[in-house]
Amino acid sequence: MTPRIDLDQWQAFLSVVDEGSFARAADALHKSQSSISYAIGQLNTLLPQPVLRQEGRRAVLTEAGKVLYRHAEQLLKQANDAEAVARSLAMGFESEVTLAIDSLQDAGSLASPLEQFSVQFPNTRIRILETTLSGTTEALLERKADLVISPEVPVGFVGRPIAGATLIPVAAPSHPLIACDRKIAETELRGHRQLVLRDSGLRRSIDAGWLQAEKRWTVSHFATSVKLLKSGLAFAFLPQEWIREELANGCLMKLTLETPMDRPAPLFVILSAQQAAGPATQALADLLVQTLLPAR
Repeated sequence: MTPRIDLDQWQAFLSVVDEGSFARAADALHKSQSSISYAIGQLNTLLPQPVLRQEGRRAVLTEAGKVLYRHAEQLLKQANDAEAVARSLAMGFESEVTLAIDSLQDAGSLASPLEQFSVQFPNTRIRILETTLSGTTEALLERKADLVISPEVPVGFVGRPIAGATLIPVAAPSHPLIACDRKIAETELRGHRQLVLRDSGLRRSIDAGWLQAEKRWTVSHFATSVKLLKSGLAFAFLPQEWIREELANGCLMKLTLETPMDRPAPLFVILSAQQAAGPATQALADLLVQTLLPAR
């Protein structure tokens, strides 16, 4: 039986739900609002029950729409996977692989697997996206990247473990928390300025300030935190792996807390299209897993 509803109509339906309105869906798909309205109208006509209803300016899912939304997601994912496989077969390998790396990952440790990859696939370009918190998951779910290094494995994906990071509380030797020379209570930490990471995601925001400190500065990357911490104006939780040299030479020092707050952060290599990954993407994923071995 030939389907009566085409992929464009299902895509319009998903976009209206994700964006919250016909106007924003039209912008996201680079189409006119009238074409989106027509697609949804056709969808409601062809289905036994409508999938959306209007509440003021908002488009709201019906009960039938909630069920069909999940099926539409899978349908479009399968169509995209089929096209990706076809492109890989035609080229023999991908012309470009996009890798999203969460800020917890030390970029310097990627040099070896990337060098090995360039030998195996000299004509494949690599594009690296630096993401933070929900931005890494977003890059995966929205297919902005072919594979990601992430601390979170979303439902429906398979994550292969690699060496993770350990976040520890640190400050400069001149900071009052270091100068007090005693164990520090969490309540005392809350009274000092904390450096926290900005979430690079657009759809949902995660607060990286564990202590919800009112006195806080927000930065986009751990590397920026290191530079600001040396001023002695704030403390932060940083990956120990990023600051080995600073800890060794005394530029930064670990805070001594009454209750230890070191936080292990596991990391995983995740393919955005497990079944449809091309040979270059799969090879890079394998090299990352083989090279960045988790601690035993």
